[in-house]
Amino acid sequence: MKKIIGLFMLIVTLPLDILGQKKAVTADQILAKVDGNIVSKERIIQSQMVIYGKRRNRTIVSKGYSKGNEKSFIEYLQPKRERGTKMLKLKNRLWIYSLSSDRTIQLSGHLLRQSVMGSDLSYEDVSNNEKYSALYHSKLIGEATFNERKAWVIDLVAKNDEVNYQKRKIWVDQERFIPLKEEMYAKSGQKLKEVKVLDVMKIQSKWYPKVTNYKDVLKEGKGTDFIIESMELEATISEDIFNKSSLKK
Repeated sequence: MKKIIGLFMLIVTLPLDILGQKKAVTADQILAKVDGNIVSKERIIQSQMVIYGKRRNRTIVSKGYSKGNEKSFIEYLQPKRERGTKMLKLKNRLWIYSLSSDRTIQLSGHLLRQSVMGSDLSYEDVSNNEKYSALYHSKLIGEATFNERKAWVIDLVAKNDEVNYQKRKIWVDQERFIPLKEEMYAKSGQKLKEVKVLDVMKIQSKWYPKVTNYKDVLKEGKGTDFIIESMELEATISEDIFNKSSLKK
């Protein structure tokens, strides 16, 4: 009997990880896996935005090229009125070329927060490929379930005043390590935007959001769905495309 009692006491005092329980994780460890999962050095994306309006919905098709977090180029393919519009982002500067007016304008700073073609996405939203860990301090505040997926809930606070969204709260899938939901806030604490991942896809062992709904909470409506139709990772992209001269080609 003494041996049985002793064995029982040994089991109940064993560390949880030895008994098969999950080891404690930190917010930084989670973000590192998220960054490694959804951020790529070079990628080509064919996508569409479905903008839900009061009277009608609009669908805008585009093709985007990006290298790291400092270079991106987007060309709009459909509808006809938007065809030929191009955007080039180099670091924190953005140029937009309109084929209909044959004009190029430059945006920077707070102007990057403007809506893209009446959607719920800003210019910074569509061209950003920055790592969370590079922009934010993080704190794990709990766990929750979103769309029947177990998730960690993490608070993010910007490392400097230049970051577009000064505060974020993200729900990270505990198995796939992609954000399932995000809430974006101004420095004042005012909620600006809400993002929900509606569908995911797996490419080269990595999980990516396939259908994402962006909702500007300061606007009415159902928001904008951003849908990835195809994605090529670690693609070979010519440096020539990330040049202002490519806007008019």
